Amino acid sequence: MTNEAEARKVAVRGLARGLPPRRVLDVTRPKAWIRLDQDVRRAIRGGALAPAHAWLVGTGGPGWRLWSRAAAEVREAPAEAGLALALCDPDGRIREAALPYAAGRAELLPLVAVRAADWVAPVRARALELLREALPGASAGELAVTAPVLLRLSGRLRGDTGAELLDGLLRDGDAARVTALLLGCRDGATRRAALSVALDRGLYDGPGLARVAAGDHDPVVQERAASAAVAAGVPEATVPVLLGSRFGRVRAAGVTALRGAGRHAEAEPYLYDRSGRARACARWVLRRGGTEPADLYRAACAAAEVPDRAPLGLGECGTRTVDVPLLRELTAHRNGRVRASAVAGLRLLDAADPRRMRELLGDPEPAVVREAARALRPWTG
Repeated sequence: MTNEAEARKVAVRGLARGLPPRRVLDVTRPKAWIRLDQDVRRAIRGGALAPAHAWLVGTGGPGWRLWSRAAAEVREAPAEAGLALALCDPDGRIREAALPYAAGRAELLPLVAVRAADWVAPVRARALELLREALPGASAGELAVTAPVLLRLSGRLRGDTGAELLDGLLRDGDAARVTALLLGCRDGATRRAALSVALDRGLYDGPGLARVAAGDHDPVVQERAASAAVAAGVPEATVPVLLGSRFGRVRAAGVTALRGAGRHAEAEPYLYDRSGRARACARWVLRRGGTEPADLYRAACAAAEVPDRAPLGLGECGTRTVDVPLLRELTAHRNGRVRASAVAGLRLLDAADPRRMRELLGDPEPAVVREAARALRPWTG
């Protein structure tokens, strides 16, 4: 059994012992709620779990009439764990009967979202009704754990209505909700949806979009926010933010924006960026400004202090006939990062000498060894 499978079983056992969902699973992951629903059903059907749901037993007969019970017939307020188990029960009548008691229980709103895609129509209708009542008043934290579940389930046969409810709330409701999801939700798909709404509603100016791109770790959010920031203009405010990002694709967008601002020469430092994409954009901007980047790389490689990635950049845009001797000389440079960069540059120019590469397999710098081994692959198979 894998660690994940065991963890899922532990979560179900924890609920059976009365532990609330936040104690047994990562409530910020939408997949965790969906899997919990599946795992509880599987455990009950397989006999590993037999919840009594005594709090659902009313005064008018056996459990087969649960779907007609009223709140007044509940003998005691259900605990969070017991209500979660009932919301995941294989019996649709139990799920439907449990839903009214999830009203006002914000901690179980993600499970109500799961039920909004239920295959049993009465269960689905009641869950959607609860969502319509609860979502407008949900806090930022509650929305941040419920919205990802709704979006994840939108791909299901009956899951689109819940996602439409969320979309309507974001498009017509308080803009602060959109900002809270975009900046505070851990789920990348939810931040993408929030960004789409923010762009459609025009909630951010260029610098604001640049800050979103520079700080988000989702590639799609980075791309869309950076592109929108550049398109919004005001390069003096947006470009420094983009260039200061720790993400290469965002820096690349900032470098590209230098061309539109007529600041071609400022792209030169990014010829040595750790991101290949940023380096390529810097070369394009410099060429547009009338400067040949290969000449700058050659000068940098011949300088007393060689930038770490100058030999790699030369290999990306140089020529074998001109640049191979200089790169081979740099494989003996005192700086290990420069040596590794030179080996990578030779490989890109298809000029790696197998004998020299084998010698570098004993280099004290791990990066040099990795690059030498990579360059030797055509000879080693």
